[in-house]
Amino acid sequence: MNALSDRINNLSTSQTLAMAAKARELKAQGLDIISLSLGEPDFNTPDFIKEAAIQAIHDNYSSYSPVDGYAELKEAIALKFKRDNGLDYKPSQIVVSTGAKQSLYNLCQVLLNPGDECLLPAPYWVSYAEMAKMADAIPVEVPTSVESDFKITPEQLEAAITPKTKVMMFSSPCNPSGSVYSREELTALAAVLEKYPNIYIISDEIYEHINFSGSFCSIATVPGMYDRTITVNGVAKAFAMTGWRIGYIGGPEFIAKACTKMQGQVTSGANSIAQRATITALQADPSVLKGMVDAFHRRRDLVVGLIKEIPGFKINVPEGAFYVFPDVSYYFGKTLKGMEIKNADDFSMFLLEHATVATVTGDAFGNPDCIRFSYATADETLVEALRRIKAAVTE
Repeated sequence: MNALSDRINNLSTSQTLAMAAKARELKAQGLDIISLSLGEPDFNTPDFIKEAAIQAIHDNYSSYSPVDGYAELKEAIALKFKRDNGLDYKPSQIVVSTGAKQSLYNLCQVLLNPGDECLLPAPYWVSYAEMAKMADAIPVEVPTSVESDFKITPEQLEAAITPKTKVMMFSSPCNPSGSVYSREELTALAAVLEKYPNIYIISDEIYEHINFSGSFCSIATVPGMYDRTITVNGVAKAFAMTGWRIGYIGGPEFIAKACTKMQGQVTSGANSIAQRATITALQADPSVLKGMVDAFHRRRDLVVGLIKEIPGFKINVPEGAFYVFPDVSYYFGKTLKGMEIKNADDFSMFLLEHATVATVTGDAFGNPDCIRFSYATADETLVEALRRIKAAVTE
């Protein structure tokens, strides 16, 4: 008899975390592994935010926080939504969670019933499909390719909708492709969604500020979308606060209430010190992030240029986040250094073993032709990683 539940047995392990663990294991054995598998800025949290956290400790913010977040933080989030996104959310429409990951999980739990369909423009972040499955819903992939800049068309969206469709969940800028949907593109998708008033949109905007496209559009600002969109964001990526674990949503009040109810039975309020620091982060003008964003922009150009020199790699020019998602299907069916490459899983493993570079298979993101690597690391590390990859595939 299996002691574990079907739920956990049917759940996939996060491929990004699995690859990071494998890279650490090989490093511990003395191998010189360059890990490009985790999406984590290689910058430190800005000092002004750290100082706010230290002050919060001195001010004894050590009690339970309200389940949905401190009132002052929700005010700061409302201000941020207005300032950066042109979105009017009242504090009662906002819920603070333990990272944007919990925000997304809460939303799947409160919106999806068994058998409901959750549309996932692919590639999508690894956890979306598994979160939908944990709500006993059915993830439905809408495939794209490097040729379409990994964006879905209105025609594809229309074709994917069925009477069972309840949610569409996507990220822009996208993890893993770095693609950014323009206002025009989102307006065209909204024109399709307007015909189906029972579908809710979960818009993951965690990479909003790491954006080289010159503009950013929240789909909730597109006419007709405000009342059915839940905007998800957090401080992990933009402010280099991955370990602080603060994410938040803005959306219809009844959904915010449901997320608070859900969270009240699972984790209660997010970390009190991290919340106080987040108030300071969100009150700051986004221009404080310019140095970090400029560094990512420079690295993007560096990495795209080097990838174009590797035979068989096809790449788009990502406009945001800090990932590249090259199509490596050229190598499928070939044998490299005695290893047969059948798919992206094999290719990713080949690079780990023969180039000592850790990447993540695109299969985990709903695109089996690609691999993802993060360029959130030093320029010289990126140059060396791509030198190793090129050498391994061309020898």
